[in-house]
Amino acid sequence: MFGPAGQRGPLLFVTLTVLLDTMGFGLIVPVLPTLVSDLGNVPLNEAATIGGTLIMTYALAQFLFSPVVGGLSDAFGRRPVLLVSMAGFAANMLIMAFAPVLWMFFVGRTLSGITGASYTTAYAFIADVTPQERRAETFGLLGVAFGLGFIVGPALGGLLGAENVRLPFFAAAGLSGLNLLLGIFLLPESLPKEKRRPFDWRRANPVGSLKQISRLGGPLRRLAITYFLWMLAIQSLHGIWSYVAAYRYQWTPFGIGLSLTLVGVLAVVVNGFLVKKSVKTFGEWQTAMIGLTAGTFGYALHFLADAPWLAYAAITVGALGGLTVPALQAMMTARADPSAQGELQGGLATLSSLTVITGPIVFSQIFARFSGSDAAIHAPGAPFLLATLLAGLALLMMSRNERTTVSAQT
Repeated sequence: MFGPAGQRGPLLFVTLTVLLDTMGFGLIVPVLPTLVSDLGNVPLNEAATIGGTLIMTYALAQFLFSPVVGGLSDAFGRRPVLLVSMAGFAANMLIMAFAPVLWMFFVGRTLSGITGASYTTAYAFIADVTPQERRAETFGLLGVAFGLGFIVGPALGGLLGAENVRLPFFAAAGLSGLNLLLGIFLLPESLPKEKRRPFDWRRANPVGSLKQISRLGGPLRRLAITYFLWMLAIQSLHGIWSYVAAYRYQWTPFGIGLSLTLVGVLAVVVNGFLVKKSVKTFGEWQTAMIGLTAGTFGYALHFLADAPWLAYAAITVGALGGLTVPALQAMMTARADPSAQGELQGGLATLSSLTVITGPIVFSQIFARFSGSDAAIHAPGAPFLLATLLAGLALLMMSRNERTTVSAQT
C-alpha cells in the first residue's frame, strides 16, 4: 500500500502511538508500590503479590481477547482497532486515578487488557507496510519508542508521584487522550481490503490462535517456544521490579523512576542502533542468540545484585537482551501469510499474556517468600534465579533452530 517514501509517515505515527502508550504506563510504575500498599494496607513485600495479581488480571483479559483483536484487525483493518485501544487505555487510567478502593484497580486493568491492542496491532501494521528484509530493523523502532517512553515516563512519574501519587494517572490519561485525537485525524489504514480475511470465531480464541501458529510449521513452533520462555523470564523485571527495588535497595519512587530511565536509554541505543547493525552483520538468528546470551547473564547479575551499583550493572548487561524480540519477530512474520499477520501477532500476544498471567504471580510469591523478617532464607534476588534458568532454556531452544532458521533466510 505504501511505497518506500510513503512508508515513513505511517510508520512514524505507529511509533508515536507506542511511544505515548509506553510513556503512559511508565508514568504509573514508580507510584504503584506506594499506592497499592496504602490502599491494601499491607507492607511493601506483601504489596508485591497484589501488584502481581493486578498484572495477572490485565494479562488474563489480554489472553482471552488478543486473538479476537488480531482477527478483527485482519478482517476490518488496523486503524479502528488501534483507535479503540487508545480509548480503552485512557478510560483505564481515569478509573485508576479516581479509585478510592483497591478493587477498582482490577476493573481498570481488566478494561485495559480487553482493549490493549496497540502493541499487537502495531506489529501487524509494520508487517503490512515493511518488506521482509527490513522488518527486524523496523520492529526495532517500536523498541526505540518503548525505550523513549521509559526514559520520560518513569522519570516524570517519579517527579509527579513525589507531589501526589494520583497525578501520574491523570497525566497518563491525558497522553492517551492526545494519542486518540491524533489517531482520529492522522492514522492511515495499512491493510487493503483485498488482503483482508473474514472474521472466524473458531480461530479468534486462544486455543485456535495457537493452533494456527502450530500449523505454520516446526521451525515456527520452536521459535514460538523460544519467544514464550524469553517473555516469561522478562516478567521477573516487568512484574515486580518496582517492589524489589523499593525493598532491596530502599529506593523512593524517584530512585525507581531513575533506574527505569536507564532501561529506556539503553533500549533506545539497542533498538535504534544495534538491532540494525547486528542483523546486517550477523543475521537474524545470530542476533537473537546474542540477545538471549546477554539476557541470561543479566538475570544472573540481578540475582547476585545485593548493592545498587550491581543492579545498574545488571540492567546494562541485560539491555542487550533487547536484540531478541525484533529478530524473533522478523523470523516469525516471514512464515505467515499477509492476510494472517494480525492473527500471528494475536497468537504471540496470547503467548505473551500467558507469561504475564503466570510470571508475576510466581515471581512475586518467590520474592515474598525470600524477603521480609520471617523469611527462612533471606534472598530477595531469588526471582532472578528462576529468570536466569528460563532465559537459558530459551537460549538452548534457539541454538537448536540454527540449521532450520538459517536455511529459511537463504
